[in-house]
Amino acid sequence: MEDARDHDLVRRVKQRDEEAFRDLFRRYGPLANGLAVRMVRHRFVAEEIVQEAFLSLWRDPAAYREERGTFRSWLMSTVHHRAVDAIRREEAQRRRSREAEPAELVLGDIGQSVVEEVDAASSRDQVRAALQEIPAEQRQVLMKMYFEGRTQSQVAEELGLPLGTVKSGTLLGMRRLKAMLLEDHS
Repeated sequence: MEDARDHDLVRRVKQRDEEAFRDLFRRYGPLANGLAVRMVRHRFVAEEIVQEAFLSLWRDPAAYREERGTFRSWLMSTVHHRAVDAIRREEAQRRRSREAEPAELVLGDIGQSVVEEVDAASSRDQVRAALQEIPAEQRQVLMKMYFEGRTQSQVAEELGLPLGTVKSGTLLGMRRLKAMLLEDHS
C-alpha cells in the first residue's frame, strides 16, 4: 500500500508536480535526515545531504526505478552514498590541510594527533573484531555496503540474494555489532 502511494507520488514528480514532491519530502525527509546525521554527525551537513538527495529526484525523477525496489530504499541508499562522499571529502580536506600546515604548527599538536590515531586504531580494531563475531552472510553484506560503498540492491545482485534478505541481514548485523561494541565500552 505504501509502495503504491510512493510510486504514484514519484510518477507525479516526473510530471513536475510540486505538491507530490513536498509529500515525499514530508514523508521521508525526517528518516533520511536521521540516517545522514548518524553517518556524518553534523546536523547542518546532514540537512544538505538530504536536500541534495531530494533535489536529485526533482532534477532527474527517472533515477528512481520502481523495478529495482521501493522509493524508501532508493532514497536511503542515495542519502547513504552522499553521506559517504561527504565523509570522504572531509577526510581528504583534513589530510590536505595537515599536509599544508607549517611544521611548527603540526609539532605543537602532535600529542593530540597521536591520541586521535590511537583511538581511531582501537575503534577500528574493535569493529573488525566484532565483525568476525557476526554470521558470515551478515558480515559479507555489511562489508560490501560500508567498506566497498555498495547499495543494498547492488549487494543483493552481487551475492545472488533477495533484496529482503540483504535488508534484514543489514539490520540484524548492525544490531549485533552495536550490541557488541556497546558491551565492550561498558
